[in-house]
Amino acid sequence: MHLNIPFFLVLLTCTATHLFGQSPDTRNRLQAPGGLMCDLLSYTEYQSVDGYPTRQAGKGTKTQAVKISNQQPAFSWIIHDPKQGSMQSAYQVLVSDNPLAISHDTGNIWNSGKVFSSLSSAVLYNGNPLQPDRSYYWKVKVWNNQQEESPFSYPAGFVTDSQLKEYATAYYPVEKSDQQPEHITRIKEITRADFGKDAFGQLKVQLSSGNQHDSVVIRLGEAINPDGSINQKPGGTIRFAQYTLHLLPGTHTYQLSITPDSRNTRPNAITMPDYIGEVTPFRYCEIESYQRPLTPSQLVRAVAHYPFNDSAAHFSSSDTLLNKIWDLCKYTVKATSFTGIYIDGDRERIPYEADAYINQLCHYSVDREYSMARRSHEYLIHHANWPTEWILQSVLMAWNDYLYTGDLRSAHHFYEELKKKTLVPLEDANGLITAKKTTPELLKQIHLISTKEPHGLEDIVDWPHTGILGLGNNEGGETDGFVFTDYNAVVNAYYYRALVIMGELAAGLGKKEDASFFADKAARLRKIYHKLFYDPKQGVFCDGITTRHASLHTNVFALTFGLAEEKEKGSLVAFIRSRGMACSVYGSQFLLDAVYDGGDEDYGLALLTATNERSWYNMIKVGSTLTLEAWDNKFKPNQDWNHVWGAAPANIIPRKLMGIEPLKPGWTRFTIAPKPGTLRQAAIKVPTIKGDVVASFENAASSFTLQATIPSNTMAQVYLPARKEVSKVLMDGTVIKPTKTLKGLLIQGVGSGVHTFTLAY
Repeated sequence: MHLNIPFFLVLLTCTATHLFGQSPDTRNRLQAPGGLMCDLLSYTEYQSVDGYPTRQAGKGTKTQAVKISNQQPAFSWIIHDPKQGSMQSAYQVLVSDNPLAISHDTGNIWNSGKVFSSLSSAVLYNGNPLQPDRSYYWKVKVWNNQQEESPFSYPAGFVTDSQLKEYATAYYPVEKSDQQPEHITRIKEITRADFGKDAFGQLKVQLSSGNQHDSVVIRLGEAINPDGSINQKPGGTIRFAQYTLHLLPGTHTYQLSITPDSRNTRPNAITMPDYIGEVTPFRYCEIESYQRPLTPSQLVRAVAHYPFNDSAAHFSSSDTLLNKIWDLCKYTVKATSFTGIYIDGDRERIPYEADAYINQLCHYSVDREYSMARRSHEYLIHHANWPTEWILQSVLMAWNDYLYTGDLRSAHHFYEELKKKTLVPLEDANGLITAKKTTPELLKQIHLISTKEPHGLEDIVDWPHTGILGLGNNEGGETDGFVFTDYNAVVNAYYYRALVIMGELAAGLGKKEDASFFADKAARLRKIYHKLFYDPKQGVFCDGITTRHASLHTNVFALTFGLAEEKEKGSLVAFIRSRGMACSVYGSQFLLDAVYDGGDEDYGLALLTATNERSWYNMIKVGSTLTLEAWDNKFKPNQDWNHVWGAAPANIIPRKLMGIEPLKPGWTRFTIAPKPGTLRQAAIKVPTIKGDVVASFENAASSFTLQATIPSNTMAQVYLPARKEVSKVLMDGTVIKPTKTLKGLLIQGVGSGVHTFTLAY
């Protein structure tokens, strides 16, 4: 028998127990776990009606809801322990199909018992078989390394799908948020509304009419003219649309029906769900021929996006431009999530590996959200695109998924597909891969959906190339003059990185023979790569084995993918500096990775805060509130103004400038290695599967101070930037002797808690 007890009443009862059942002295003890996730979702009871979230949908209401399809879902939680150096020593998970039972700490479906393990993410369900179309409730308690026992967490619920599978990725429905304009002005017969930022949505407007013959003209756009009017010919794929709306007598609320674009609704495009309807990106609205004044409440933009926690991540610094760039890139991640799968932008709305790789890193950096990245990556496995190196990016995305979540289920399920994505069959006798060895069988194995002549795969390096997409034959593309040959240095750098990662994934899955195979192949390729591409006279890597031309891209990828020897990094960094931002916004992701990995933090900050045409400042200057597909229209005349592959600073600032990156899967080990350059002050909050990593620094002339909050059940390697001769190093007020490394002064094995590190020069 199942009692029909509303889950919110159970939660209210548990909340009251937690709030009023604790004495003040228990607040310094191990607290109940929080941040509960089931199959990487924090809100497994999510429901919405027509895209609008609701807590209690009525019977018979057509809702959109989260469904768990896995026969063995995975559970994750955050440990709340105020003590320094806290680690989990054991856990106990309860699962029930009865909300009253779970409120009384009874797991009638699964009681794991006390499991001695530090695992707090991707803990697999191991109870009685789950049934389809059923509600379940779970909670967890933990023991720390001092054998203290926590209370049980608040219960969390989830609903199983109508059919359960061995493996399936859970995800949220796309939702809607209603927004009112920030400013409304009236010029003669035209009312102009500015919503403050660009977003993908629809317009709802309340208008009144005294007769049946009234009509108004409504314009939506992303760009404006100097006089404030909407730019009706913005160029490229910057959006503008105009509609005529015939009014009914009386006062009514009209929802504008967005006309689908013929290109971004093609078969390969990701289409909008029916409950959302078609959307278009716009910031500005004009209503012409309406005689009455309009208030903000009468103009509503219904914005579509994936559920997003705006407060999950934070960054601020002493550089106001850098702060604006962070805000631009962070917001872009949210605004471009409107289909629920990473896409290239509004022109095509097609998933591409290159866009998805950058989007994945950015999304991880600004929200504790992993499902959209996983779903996008898995979609691309069966919908691959034509650039050779983008196929290899599927392996990189699989590694990021594992590294940031600690959950190997996706890699396990798609393991054989990922092996094919390494493109080993393209390897020639010299040990390098080449697109000329492409076969129809290989194209079928990697699930290619689009081809380029003559091989089906084509090396891309960066985009666009000279002479296409509006660029003339004498106009430089975005490849820094890269010389394309049969054996491409950039593609083979990707190949090397894919081999290394595939070896790590194989090892994590216990596939020892495969791990050795890929590791050995990677080691061999590294030697071959140096022999055939490195030019010791120039001190750089060349684009191909039959050319001595060296481009920015070749040296960037060699450096960031680990192909450069330590002694070679100085000349590579100098060469990279000499080339400037000779790449697209896509290439800037890897350029900034390489610059920071090469230790040139001053140049990294200079690139992030540049104010020339090739800069994020220029995106703001031209009037966009989302990152562009290219630095400017002149570099890609058909570009759009809503391309997340231009949002690299959203991940570069936390990963490289602040130096917060996972070292081990699931953030069990990570780095805090700030590279401030000339930046005087900065503070950040980075969400992780284990909890928030919070860090701030003060970079003064005579000292450097870092304060860091490390989550429980993790350990950090802290690197301090010793740019001058250091007289003293303190950790939490005590003098210590860190290890000198090329990355800085290393303090190993820093446990959880709040710590302060000080360098005195």
